[in-house]
Amino acid sequence: MECRENLVQWLSWSLLLGGALVCWVLLTTERRTLYGRYTRSEDRCIVNTKLVWMIQEVPSLLVPLLLLLSTESRAGVGRSLLLGTFCLHYFHRSFIYAWRTRGRPFPVHIAVKSFIFCGMNGLLQGHYQLHCAPSWQNPVRMAVGLLLFFAGLIINIHSDHLLRSLRKPGEVHYRIPRGGMFEFVSGANYFGEILEWFGYAVAVWSLPAAAFFLFTGCTIGPRAIHHHRFYQEQFKDYPQSRRALIPFLL
Repeated sequence: MECRENLVQWLSWSLLLGGALVCWVLLTTERRTLYGRYTRSEDRCIVNTKLVWMIQEVPSLLVPLLLLLSTESRAGVGRSLLLGTFCLHYFHRSFIYAWRTRGRPFPVHIAVKSFIFCGMNGLLQGHYQLHCAPSWQNPVRMAVGLLLFFAGLIINIHSDHLLRSLRKPGEVHYRIPRGGMFEFVSGANYFGEILEWFGYAVAVWSLPAAAFFLFTGCTIGPRAIHHHRFYQEQFKDYPQSRRALIPFLL
């Protein structure tokens, strides 16, 4: 399969413009992403939350794998490794995180949008790595990027574990998260995921990877800020030294 430059450019710029628009809306209005604590009771999905999480995330895993199986030429070790890191994240999100989550139900339309986005982004990242990326990658930049990716992955998984440990099954009240990166930022899980995709963008060094990193920051960054404000409003003893997303800065 040949590289479709027009498709790569169109999808990449859609991510960039879409992310900027979402960020502007979330930061300049009182709107919140309707999931978890911000979900209205009348909008909640009655479908099993674990199943919905899996379905909405799995296209980012399956689409690149289908592209890999359907391609005639080998992608090479470097490109396969980079695509593998992308798939690793979504394997965890689809089959491990999804079945461990205790999150509240959320609107069906949010799940549908996530499903479409994951399919589109899986197509973009998979097609670029398999059919458009250069065969040679700078080994130093790739090593640094992968180091950042796996550091972010560890932070993200550990932070999610700490959040799940805050409440027993059936409990609905909130507690202050403590330990790990939560000692520095309120959105430690979001910080870890953004660091993952920053590392991925450094390693891949392409417009699609950079667009995905920026889209991620634009969409989950405001969530971290909203969570930070929520904790400050709910808990008078919330640590003043913590920042919303970036240690010592934001």
